[in-house]
Amino acid sequence: MASPDPAQEGAPERPPSAVASKLTAAAKTTQLWLWAALAGAVAAGTTIGFRFLIQWVEWLATGHTGSLVEAARSLAPWQRWCVGAVGGLLAGTVLHIGKRWAERGPAGAEHVDYIDAARRGQVALNDRTTLTRSASALLSVGTGASIGREGPMVQMAAWLTSWIARLSPLPPDQQNAILVCGIAAGIGSAYHAPVAGVVFVLELALGFFARHTVAPVLIAASTSSALIYWLVEPSPLYVMPSVALLPTSMEAALVVGLLCGGVGWALLELLEYSRRGFVRIESPAVRLGLGGLLVGGLSAAVPEVWGNGYSVVSQVLQGDQTWQWVALIFAMKVLATVLSTGSGAVGGVFTPVLFVGATSGYVIAHVAGLWLPPALVGDPRVMSVIGMAAVLAAVTHAPLMAIVMVLEMTNQFQLTVPVMLACGVAYAISTQFGARPIYGNPIEAIR
Repeated sequence: MASPDPAQEGAPERPPSAVASKLTAAAKTTQLWLWAALAGAVAAGTTIGFRFLIQWVEWLATGHTGSLVEAARSLAPWQRWCVGAVGGLLAGTVLHIGKRWAERGPAGAEHVDYIDAARRGQVALNDRTTLTRSASALLSVGTGASIGREGPMVQMAAWLTSWIARLSPLPPDQQNAILVCGIAAGIGSAYHAPVAGVVFVLELALGFFARHTVAPVLIAASTSSALIYWLVEPSPLYVMPSVALLPTSMEAALVVGLLCGGVGWALLELLEYSRRGFVRIESPAVRLGLGGLLVGGLSAAVPEVWGNGYSVVSQVLQGDQTWQWVALIFAMKVLATVLSTGSGAVGGVFTPVLFVGATSGYVIAHVAGLWLPPALVGDPRVMSVIGMAAVLAAVTHAPLMAIVMVLEMTNQFQLTVPVMLACGVAYAISTQFGARPIYGNPIEAIR
């Protein structure tokens, strides 16, 4: 008979209950990951569906689908006035009717923005206000309001995944993780930037790294972006040639960071000033109708102010535009965005902010080239990319997200170091003047 192993005699036997407990925990984790993948798929489907609905509204309003700038160019100037005014009036009417509809809803069902819901650990979003705001956003975006379509896409993705979370058998903390997954996946699929979607929720929505949320968020964001890559477009959001760094790129980044930090701060102040002015008009229909009329008037002269600015940024990143034309579009686009957002049009400001940054950097490069040798200034497209990230960092007060998002969207990772410098400087400039970021302060929100 073999003698017992002395090394094993003193070792305590692992209780069967401990093994079963580990297996149960592993099963729960796997279940959470599967729900996170489902949230990513839903976010991708939401992005595709919302884009289709926007094109449908655009076709009804203009007889054109695709680029809103091209749609504006296809219309006579007086028609642009009319489309903007009627679109704003209808969008405001939907908000007015929807507000009364929401007031007749369940008691205590307040409207909470998806970011605030994630910060509070709240899963349920108000169904009636979400549907109302989404319908209003479709009308505003489809008729040329100078706002982003991506914000409503993320809102809808968050709302649908909140329902998935509530219907799931997961505990409350994991249900909230599914909502966060929907936000990250929505950002990733809307901007073709999955890593930025993850950083967005961890830096802006949560304000800290929640350990149990990281893996599901990564799964959801990668799932949604993979589906967009396979089903919609296998390329970065902004396709541009690869640009080269120069020995002076760090100095250029420092200058762009300083100037774009001021631009971002000024944009925040203008948006707040516009909101205070428009809020005096009590009727949403009149308020949004006036905003649409004014933006329509700007588009009668400069059709490029329609939409989120994607097509113009794409042209600027190709580098074949005159800086005088870009400067004019920059000024008109800022004014149009301030009017659309201030009037209460439901939509995002991310893409218009990227527009402001890209055109700012482009103009800065060309103006500097009037006094400095081209060898020192370098490729204006480099400053455009740096400017996009710097203004985004200044407006959101989320420099990490701005760095990752712009590098992913443009696929210019060789610019990582100058983009980091510019974002740090722009963030410092914007916060120094006390401007409130567009998404609030995540740290204050969770206290």
